[in-house]
Amino acid sequence: MRFRPRLLDTLPDYDRATFAGDAGAGITVGVLALPLAMAFAIASGMSPTAGIWTAIVAGFLISLLGGSRVQIGGPTGAFIPIIYAIVVDYGVANLLIATMLAGLMLIAMGAFRLGSMIRFIPISVVIGFTNGIAVVIFLSQIKDFLGLKIDQLPGEFFGKVSTLAGALGTTHLPTVTLATASLALLIGWNRLAQRVRWMRRLPGPLGVLVVGTAVTALFGLPVDTIGSRFGGIPQAVPALALPELDLSNLGKLIAPALTIAMLGAIESLLSARVADGQIDDRHDPNQELLAQGAANLIAPLFGGFAATGAIARTATNIRSGGRTPIAGILHSVVLLAVVLALAPLAHHIPLATLSAIVVMVSVHMGEWHAFKTLGRFSLAYRTVLLSTFFITVVFDLTLAVELGLVMASLFFIHRVSDLTRIEPVPQDGADPRIRIFRLFGSLFFGAANKLESLLVAADTRPAVIVLSLDKVINIDTTGLEILQNLHRTLAKQGASLVLCELNAQPASLIARSGFAAQLGEANIVGSLEAALARASACAAKAGEISPSPLAGASPVP
Repeated sequence: MRFRPRLLDTLPDYDRATFAGDAGAGITVGVLALPLAMAFAIASGMSPTAGIWTAIVAGFLISLLGGSRVQIGGPTGAFIPIIYAIVVDYGVANLLIATMLAGLMLIAMGAFRLGSMIRFIPISVVIGFTNGIAVVIFLSQIKDFLGLKIDQLPGEFFGKVSTLAGALGTTHLPTVTLATASLALLIGWNRLAQRVRWMRRLPGPLGVLVVGTAVTALFGLPVDTIGSRFGGIPQAVPALALPELDLSNLGKLIAPALTIAMLGAIESLLSARVADGQIDDRHDPNQELLAQGAANLIAPLFGGFAATGAIARTATNIRSGGRTPIAGILHSVVLLAVVLALAPLAHHIPLATLSAIVVMVSVHMGEWHAFKTLGRFSLAYRTVLLSTFFITVVFDLTLAVELGLVMASLFFIHRVSDLTRIEPVPQDGADPRIRIFRLFGSLFFGAANKLESLLVAADTRPAVIVLSLDKVINIDTTGLEILQNLHRTLAKQGASLVLCELNAQPASLIARSGFAAQLGEANIVGSLEAALARASACAAKAGEISPSPLAGASPVP
């Protein structure tokens, strides 16, 4: 495929006014990304430093190499349950390796032009796992929101719920008070920002983070902070380092890596598609996957972890005036400058405030209205959405998406097979041993039993069966085998098969497979009238009937 980042398309017409918009957006998104990066990292079982450098490195590469003009990349809430489970099961070093493997998979997806195929995932599956992830994220924040005394929260659902329930007696009142106040302030900030101009320029999460940090530092609140748990944030660029690789664990990391790659691809392309509608543009999905792959391959070298396109930050970038990848690049530069200049201040950031920010993210990321409107849709839609949601919450996102896709595919196959039907075409004055049928829909593996009735429907064996295929839009190899079996069965009985009115795809497959030669070119005709004449000749040759009564017969619709 052609490698061409969207940045190259925007540079020829780039001017001062465009840069002004990009600069303002880059600063706004940069300050918004800071609290989110730290909060998502901590919720994922990683250090806040890892989250910040994921946002800096991955965000820079996604904007530099991506296929969208306005995509902002970095750690996202959707990755929290996945990253946390990998850290608990395999450790941080293996998480970094899984992230790099996911990067290679994403690069391969882009190179093989699979970007458009990601869009084939049904909306019921997307909503199901998105809402499920939101619930899992919410559960993961109960520990820090309530200040519970838990050393290690299990990644598995039942273990997590059991551990949280058992630790409710250790709820820490100052932590709950600060977290609740932070959440209330964040809700109020978002509402007041619609009326107070200066509040629109300062993202709510950053404003709440500043207030929560100031209160904690001034009053010496006895709550966990980044300093007390992680020792603060280093005021330096991390040294490049390859994660330690244990070949014995490499095979176990394939499934987690695939999960990271699939979720990263889905979320980034969904974000890019939403952005297209807001700026009247069209992203390149394959180029975007290449950029996502490069970001996930390189970010772990700086201690970062999985990243993808972030819908909320991308939307903020657009609302703030960003129109080219320069805005995303500047957002990474702003983050870098903040870390190098203000890292010591992060020592007092309370984890309760960061937990409140993540709780708000989890509430907003879920499409809860979909549950209210389920009754308007089919049983298949409801089954797929609810099953995907339940399995995501209780078991595993990968399993949920796999089973969701399988169920959606089975329901689709059943629906299409119902649409495939065979109807007899009555003929005035026709001999009953010449049977004419018209096929509708798609002759594929899901409709394999549709032709079985042709040989058993009547009391007498047919001399000729005519199949009109003008309403058949597609035949797959199983459908072709069905026709071949019908031809062989009729031949053993001394009868013939005649096909007529073939569309382009069925005609092409029948010719390429060699079935046309087996059937005989004379038995594949263009119209039903010609098929009747051919059927009459075949029957006459076999000595079954006289061709004259049927030669001039006309079909009855």
